[in-house]
Amino acid sequence: MGKTFDGIDEHLETWIGRQAAFFVGTAPLDADGHVNVSPKGPIDTLRVMGPTTLAYLDLVGSGAETIAHLRENGRIVIMLCAFSGPPRILRLHGRGEVVLAGEERFDKLIEVCGFAQPEAPEARRAVVVVELERIADSCGYGVPLMSYEGSRPHSDLWAAKTLRVGGPEALLDYQREKNSRSIDDLPAVDLPIRVLE
Repeated sequence: MGKTFDGIDEHLETWIGRQAAFFVGTAPLDADGHVNVSPKGPIDTLRVMGPTTLAYLDLVGSGAETIAHLRENGRIVIMLCAFSGPPRILRLHGRGEVVLAGEERFDKLIEVCGFAQPEAPEARRAVVVVELERIADSCGYGVPLMSYEGSRPHSDLWAAKTLRVGGPEALLDYQREKNSRSIDDLPAVDLPIRVLE
């Protein structure tokens, strides 16, 4: 059944790379706060950086719960499921650090990790680096078999339209409006206020 691993070895890294998507789960410290689970992908936006270190590319989206929770307490779990082939679930528990676009380490992480890139570089919101504390799999018998048809084009199309209509600062303006606070009013993406001339 389930097994705990000391680190991500070559076999486990290969299995991770064969999955179509991954999920990240976080929660605030407040017991009344909202737990959040977000699907992420494509899988090439997730990179194994070492036996106990992962990083993933975070794109601009309608919320910023993961970023807010990580800024508050750092706790995160990354989960991958086998939707084809032998059943398996892999959970990677750890502590995450958010490196926002524009911060000193961001470009270096983008270069080192070699993530799949969105068509509009402006859609890159952050790199999340996770130091793993627990690596474990489980049976995955309850995960349905599904066929992978491909990545959806919607994120790239939305980013391109937002930039075309709103100009080069449009995605930053969107983050200022939609991503500055979590649904529990925790600070999330902290961008300087733009002064209009």
